[in-house]
Amino acid sequence: MESILYSFLAGISTSIGVIFLLIFGMPGKKTLATLLGFAGGIMLAISVFELMPEALEIGDMPSTVVGFLLGVLLMYLLDAVVPHSHLSTPDSPVEENAAGFKSSASPILRTGYLILFGIALHNLPEGLAIGAGLESSPELGLMIAVAIALHNIPEGIAMAGPLKAGGMKNMKIFLFTLAAGLMTPLGAILGHIFFNISEVFVGGSLAFAAGAMIYITNDELIPEANAMHSHLANGGIIAGLLLGFAVL
Repeated sequence: MESILYSFLAGISTSIGVIFLLIFGMPGKKTLATLLGFAGGIMLAISVFELMPEALEIGDMPSTVVGFLLGVLLMYLLDAVVPHSHLSTPDSPVEENAAGFKSSASPILRTGYLILFGIALHNLPEGLAIGAGLESSPELGLMIAVAIALHNIPEGIAMAGPLKAGGMKNMKIFLFTLAAGLMTPLGAILGHIFFNISEVFVGGSLAFAAGAMIYITNDELIPEANAMHSHLANGGIIAGLLLGFAVL
């Protein structure tokens, strides 16, 4: 099934960030700002130019509005209940060692576990978004998966940093973050079960995906990117928007 394959690849992209961090250390803020901005631009383009119009065409206005608001509400509740990744600001005032990792202390390891748990929960609706996109067209599903994959690479870095600083072994870090990434295909599987109910439900699901993705972009990607390097962040957003518009 395409939805499971795409969501699996998007989910395990967190491991790319982990591997990068373990081998090279923390990447520069300019690189992260560009990547986050680019991912945010693609996600905005997909949501505005494709998901919302498609949701209205397949379903109706009430299901589109309700679906969108439910997507926003779910991401807001997740943010309120569990922590998420923040690359531009440190989680605690600890010093970095020569390898670029924060000095080892038990509070930072606990922070790593909390971020891991938070990202795992956030990955569920991302899988739903991929599944909803595929219900519309294979191309849209692939674009959503690529955007989420780009978003997940910095998330892998955000998860691995505190865990490494807390003294966790590399293989254990890799397996834990991989498990968090696999919540994305789980979300796609759950979506596949429910998407066959009715066309109105499919339309609402597309709008739900749009609401979740716009919330993620506005609440996390754009602020984080701008905090690191506003000009490169804006360049990344513009490039992502134009690419998404051209492809869609």
